[in-house]
Amino acid sequence: MLLSEQEINRRQKREELMRMGIDPYPAELFNVTTTAAEIRAAFQPNPGAHIEPEIDLSGDERWGDIQLAGRLMIVRISGSASFAELQDATGRIQLYFRRDDLCPDDDKTLYNVVFKKLLDIGDIIGVRGNVFTTKTGELSVYVREFKILNKSLRPLPVVKEVINEQGEKETYDAFTDPEQRYRQRYVDLIVNPQVRDVFVKRTKLVNSIRQFLSQKGYLEVETPILQPIHGGAAARPFRTHHNTLDMTLYLRIANELYLKRLIVGGYDGVFEFAKDFRNEGMDRTHNPEFTQVEFYVAYKDYLWMMDTIEEMVEKVALDVAGTTKVTVGQNIIDFKRPWKRMTMFEAIQEYTGVDVSAMEEDELRRVAESRGIKVDSTMGKSKLIDELFGDACEPNLIQPTFITDYPVEMSPLTKKHRSKPGLVERFEAICNGKEIANAYSELNDPLDQRERFEEQLRLAERGDEEAMALDEDFLRALEYGMPPTAGVGLGIDRLTMIMTNQPSIQDVLFFPQMRPEKKLEQSDESDFIAAGVPAEWVPAVQKLGFMTVELLRTANPNKLFNDLGGVRKKLKMDAKMPALDEVKHWIGQ
Repeated sequence: MLLSEQEINRRQKREELMRMGIDPYPAELFNVTTTAAEIRAAFQPNPGAHIEPEIDLSGDERWGDIQLAGRLMIVRISGSASFAELQDATGRIQLYFRRDDLCPDDDKTLYNVVFKKLLDIGDIIGVRGNVFTTKTGELSVYVREFKILNKSLRPLPVVKEVINEQGEKETYDAFTDPEQRYRQRYVDLIVNPQVRDVFVKRTKLVNSIRQFLSQKGYLEVETPILQPIHGGAAARPFRTHHNTLDMTLYLRIANELYLKRLIVGGYDGVFEFAKDFRNEGMDRTHNPEFTQVEFYVAYKDYLWMMDTIEEMVEKVALDVAGTTKVTVGQNIIDFKRPWKRMTMFEAIQEYTGVDVSAMEEDELRRVAESRGIKVDSTMGKSKLIDELFGDACEPNLIQPTFITDYPVEMSPLTKKHRSKPGLVERFEAICNGKEIANAYSELNDPLDQRERFEEQLRLAERGDEEAMALDEDFLRALEYGMPPTAGVGLGIDRLTMIMTNQPSIQDVLFFPQMRPEKKLEQSDESDFIAAGVPAEWVPAVQKLGFMTVELLRTANPNKLFNDLGGVRKKLKMDAKMPALDEVKHWIGQ
């Protein structure tokens, strides 16, 4: 592994600490008694307070002797006294170090060597001291003792903030590249504290939904992630193999059919926060691994479920954002009840001017093609209607809207409409141009369900990879009798995007799926030696960025010769400096 100059330097500091008898990775606990946020909440800074260690207790003795821990983010060394900034999980606080207080005896090594020379930005330390305010009114911790808890071997990205001539704060060298941020979320969370806030709100959102459902008396459950049949949705699954059972299994695309089995078993209401997996495309609103909450309630229907979703999501907005109105991009979305409701056919007619309610497959295909939608022979009637709706309607539905009464072909698990032939009792909640929830009056007629599954099999035979499989055990469960039931799946990731004003699903997942990281091409040491580079000079050549012999061939010999001299000094090499003619030989001149 090729190390940067800073990485080499930090490893050397690690070794020096160990030679001094200081463990850079101690095992024993460090008793943290407070946090940066707690200190700030308890104190109002007192401008003009003297920097001498006059303890500012503000009537509470706990602040005269505290311990906190975190990561060094800024260090400002100036002679016998220095300042630093420590960042913990709650924020930042200034630290004040004074040599003669840290080292009251003649031995000043702890300050002069350990603090000034062996600590780096990113190191994790624990400190003990008291709270006070500086002459400028900055709330600070006067450090009486400190301890290294972790020596960081990689430098953090340096994010600089300056005040321009207009008095505005400007940020330079921010860690903003999306690919780097998603791959190295741990770094993103350190240097971009606002990212941590997004995930705190995500947890509040989940807790709000869990509280809402639990208070209604519904049971939180767990169902299998590895399933012998991929059911409950129209999607292409991930496939795996169980060696002991010698059988194919699928990562679940939904947990619907298992939750319905529990309704058959006698529970009146069940819910599950489920990790689901769909082997499909990726974009700013799709990740192959996603989270949804599904819940099913006996003796209810989809009209009741619409009212319930309105109530629940309104509560979520209040719990997460403190208001029903949430800013998303250029839009202000209001989750206050009631939401707009319209049927799927009404929506398509409103946004296309075409009534598709009585159209057959061929006519639907022509309408789709006339709008530039790519279609093929595997698409049945339901798929074509879905494509039309997605193209013409969804992008225009910004405020929360219920789209209801879908064609029967689109919904193989849904009860037929009580008064509209050819339709089913289903709704989708659309917000900010995307579906956030999908709900049914659940189909509980086992014979009707079998016919729907068989139609799905016919679509699969035509090449539809998203068609549902026939689940005999689920049909057997229905034959024992499932009460009338309302069910819904609500996407946690998409709802979090809206509630936190994030443009991409990757921004609300700690570790989104990424393509494999490209490995830096690098020649072996033997390749460089074969090209004439002495073994002792290979690290210096690579340090200059020539990771392959082919790249070395492109170098300017005079510049390379001069640069090698500088690297030789930096790396403290004992090797004899090569002559210019030798360097020319390395690059084939």
